[in-house]
Amino acid sequence: MLSKLIAEIIPHFPKKFVYIFAKKYIAGPTLDDAVRVTQDLMKINGMSTIDVLGEFVSKREEAIHEAQTAHKVIDAIKANNLKSYLSIKPTSVGLGIDFDFGYNNIYELVKHANDLGLLTRLDMENSPYVDSTIAVYKKLRAAGLDNIGMVFQAYMKRTMDDIKSLVEYKPNIRLCKGIYNESPSIAYKDKDEIRNNYKKLLRFMLDNEYYVGIATHDEPLIQDALDELQRRKLAKDKYEFQMLLGVREERRNEILKLGHNLRVYVPFGDDWFGYSTRRLKENPQMVSHITKSILGFGK
Repeated sequence: MLSKLIAEIIPHFPKKFVYIFAKKYIAGPTLDDAVRVTQDLMKINGMSTIDVLGEFVSKREEAIHEAQTAHKVIDAIKANNLKSYLSIKPTSVGLGIDFDFGYNNIYELVKHANDLGLLTRLDMENSPYVDSTIAVYKKLRAAGLDNIGMVFQAYMKRTMDDIKSLVEYKPNIRLCKGIYNESPSIAYKDKDEIRNNYKKLLRFMLDNEYYVGIATHDEPLIQDALDELQRRKLAKDKYEFQMLLGVREERRNEILKLGHNLRVYVPFGDDWFGYSTRRLKENPQMVSHITKSILGFGK
């Protein structure tokens, strides 16, 4: 209860203080930080997806700047031979400003990556952008670009219909529970309802030969996925687990030691505040762990 309360009020603290809590979740302010973290993950057979922090951009010049930074990520992945790909937040490169403007910026990123033999992934943001993000994906595929994955959120009531609409593409999907605060009219709020939907979505995608990134830190869902993968005797190149940087690192390492592919979401940049405070609200128990570490307890 106390950790949850602290997580709620942390966004109102000075940013320098919040950074004490936030730095666990981000690689650092620079692309070099993201490269370093990815190289460290590769030493334990892990992979990453690199995200330039920033979203809901409202000015075209800002979106162009964000896209330019994302192009640098693609080049850095190739130059350093990283087991990684770029995650693209559609609104960071202008999708919320104008569909065609945002699409063109995304197209150039995906085409750049495709030319270098690299994957990219469209992040899924909150409900106003679900339809336009799916439309971008389908338009990219129609343009002949298949080096693009998507993200779907199990707490959204529409998600089963959305993933069914993509059967013809045999897509690469990251399946997560979801983090944005959505209305109960469109999103499940009960944790068991969310878990049950996650399980249904996972099974549907495996049944239909989607490549699934099983993105969760929820132990019942991790164990359910492990059991389901074992039951199906699915080859380990047909799926992967995914986790956030700084969350459940011991469990991450256990999954890697079992021989499963696992990818860590590695965000970097100066625009860390909104991302980090959402992480803390989603995982208030982390506040307790970090506070004990700062105070020197539990060593």
